[in-house]
Amino acid sequence: MSKRDSRTWIEISESAARHNVSKIKSIIGPKVKLWAVVKSNAYGHGLFLMPSILETSVYGFCVDSLIEGVKLRDMGIKAPILVLGLTLPNSFSLAKEKDIIITVSNFDVLNALIKSKSIPDFHLKIDTGMHRQGFYADEIERVIKNLQPTTYNLQPNLKGVYTHFASAKDINYPTYTDRQLSEFLSAVQTFQEAGFNNLMLHAAATGGTLINKKYHLDAVRVGIGLYGLWPSKELEVQMSEIGFRPILTWKTVVGEIKKLKKGDYVGYDLVERVLRNSKIAVLPIGYWHGFPRALSGIGEVLIRGRRARVLGRVSMDMIAVDVTDIVCKFGDVATLIGGDGKEFVGATELASKMNASHYEMVTRINPLIERIIV
Repeated sequence: MSKRDSRTWIEISESAARHNVSKIKSIIGPKVKLWAVVKSNAYGHGLFLMPSILETSVYGFCVDSLIEGVKLRDMGIKAPILVLGLTLPNSFSLAKEKDIIITVSNFDVLNALIKSKSIPDFHLKIDTGMHRQGFYADEIERVIKNLQPTTYNLQPNLKGVYTHFASAKDINYPTYTDRQLSEFLSAVQTFQEAGFNNLMLHAAATGGTLINKKYHLDAVRVGIGLYGLWPSKELEVQMSEIGFRPILTWKTVVGEIKKLKKGDYVGYDLVERVLRNSKIAVLPIGYWHGFPRALSGIGEVLIRGRRARVLGRVSMDMIAVDVTDIVCKFGDVATLIGGDGKEFVGATELASKMNASHYEMVTRINPLIERIIV
């Protein structure tokens, strides 16, 4: 029986996290800087936990928003912080005050920065084929002119230039990634010819980091790999010897056990009917907590080291699982993601059952759920 007060909680393995960092650092070598990507609540693993584990092992942290960066500063993180997403002009002064690097990826933000009385350090993002954020190659000369106006010189605040690969996780088709790299390096050359030197250059996320050293440049931005998950199944199959270890385990407790007669319905909309006399365990989690409704009838959890299938609809705050053949009782631990005995239910497995992404599976776990380091 669980000795915890919480109905559901997440355990983050410090040893597994350090193991994954060590693996990444052995791949990139001592000269390449490692940005740990902790955006979006550290992919569901805990914005506050991951930096507290990793700060002494990585160069800095990438977040999505200034809000995330400020929270890290307020909790005492001293390492460099780079905001990957949009920072609105009215937040420039806060970024400077908190010593947080922002991303500038369009002329609206760049022009606002030029007019600002408070200029934070920033990195420029170049769009080489992802077609989200970023300046196009044919806009670089105009960008450079804007960086060197007569009224104010932004050059001292420009600390880096980067791009983002669209399909580097595809180890079997590097052509598009190589084309992106070539276009990025051409843009970088334009900056260098204009006198912009000593800029940090970075392009690779986990996929690019694993596939080829030529993508490493000055720094890499690693997210999913730090958490022990793979960018793609192809990489997992072909590079399994790296030995990433998933660091997240999500648990809950058996809140109620009920007996059903053959033919009884389970849950909303009568979508499932038991075909034998059955026993169900009711678990106090649902789609509000981040256990997707798409796992209705197909998801599995672990109880006493055995798999128990979800019966009927996943509700907002509860699910029912089939424990007819499992000896269990009120208060027993149920593992939603992670291992129990010889069995393991991973985020990738659950995501594949509903034709979704494992990134989404972990990132959407409710941030209010307690996360603890074990």
